[in-house]
Amino acid sequence: MSLLRLEGVTVGFGGRPALDAVDLAVAEHEIVCVLGPSGSGKSTLLRVVAGLQRADAGRVSLAGEDQAGVPTHRRGVGLMFQDHQLFPQRDVAGNVAFGLRMRGAGRAETARRVDELLDLVGLPGAHKRSVGQLSGGEQQRVALARALAPEPRLLMLDEPLGQLDRGLRERLVVELRSLFGRLGTTVLAVTHDQGEAFALADRVVVMRDGRIAQAGTPLEVWQRPASEFVARFLGFDNVVEATVRGGSAETVWGRVPVPSGTPEGACRVLVRPAGVRIASAAEGLPCAVVARTFRGDHVAVMLRPEEGPQLEAACALASAPGLGERVGVMFGADEVAVLP
Repeated sequence: MSLLRLEGVTVGFGGRPALDAVDLAVAEHEIVCVLGPSGSGKSTLLRVVAGLQRADAGRVSLAGEDQAGVPTHRRGVGLMFQDHQLFPQRDVAGNVAFGLRMRGAGRAETARRVDELLDLVGLPGAHKRSVGQLSGGEQQRVALARALAPEPRLLMLDEPLGQLDRGLRERLVVELRSLFGRLGTTVLAVTHDQGEAFALADRVVVMRDGRIAQAGTPLEVWQRPASEFVARFLGFDNVVEATVRGGSAETVWGRVPVPSGTPEGACRVLVRPAGVRIASAAEGLPCAVVARTFRGDHVAVMLRPEEGPQLEAACALASAPGLGERVGVMFGADEVAVLP
């Protein structure tokens, strides 16, 4: 049985639906990350589950129990926000212990749990430190320990790493994934950072205009976007109209190979940048290199063909063509997805 289930949940603001009949289930011990642009409804979804926002229609259930009318503090959920919301007048231990004291835990139990959690989040011995003297990453760890202290059946994260620099975010998301796996924590997280979501989640939910545009494992969503919207939201812009015939697609870029079993007919084709293969100018689709962007482990190369939209290619550092160079382009079938 799902730990969390939303059925037909609808919320409107000023006549505009923020959530439009959303159905979603989260299994026990599952980590689900909700992605989407601003205004897509992802934060409203989190607030409805937490009891901070009343639904106009639909049902929210936790462990099979309808949560209508159940206040936030009685839902057994933990909340962790982007801005941490730590209590500045309390030290680290006082912040972590807050939920335990509200629950009526005794002094010995509280002290044991605080010790355990500070060890768990990598802050052993930090009990007496002022939260105002902590780094952003340390404050994030204290906020996480505080959210986990009452042992919530569902932990909800709202842009949990949004205020941290990229390097720290990348380290912490790996630590969070490992920590939640060890604890068996059920997590519903909201983020705009797709890299963060794909690294953390067992399942990714992409939202658009209050509806779920696609849900699946990170690999499923990455390899097979359900629509052009999802593809472009993930950063894939190599999308063109196509007609599939005889195992390939006819496009303005020429013939593009498609996955075996693709039905014939009109569609749209996505070629991920890794599938845009650079060849000599005498081969494939003639293109000019119009931009190069260093991306750390590769170079993103923008290519202008004689006809059709520009193409982005992901090239190895040592072999990326230079600005203004004329090249040919070929397409790798393993990086092509057919969109409706």
